[in-house]
Amino acid sequence: MIALLLALSEEAPGWTHGYELMKVTGLKSGSLYPLLMRMTDQGLVEAEWREPIVMGRPPRHAYRLTAQGLALARGATNDLPLPRLPALPA
Repeated sequence: MIALLLALSEEAPGWTHGYELMKVTGLKSGSLYPLLMRMTDQGLVEAEWREPIVMGRPPRHAYRLTAQGLALARGATNDLPLPRLPALPA
């Protein structure tokens, strides 16, 4: 969930399609879409149908964080430990 929050927060306040989220997070569709649905039910994510840019393609869902989701994402990044850099040789 944290990887998904971070990926969505990178695009905030813009909309992102699930396929792009799969590429960025490495999550498979069987994990990503149920997680997006749960996060939508919890009020963290908004979802809407978007008409295709290319004629002949079906509409797709697009996702973005709500204000509550963005606040959670910001809190999650503050709670993550900073990576430790290797010590330089003397």
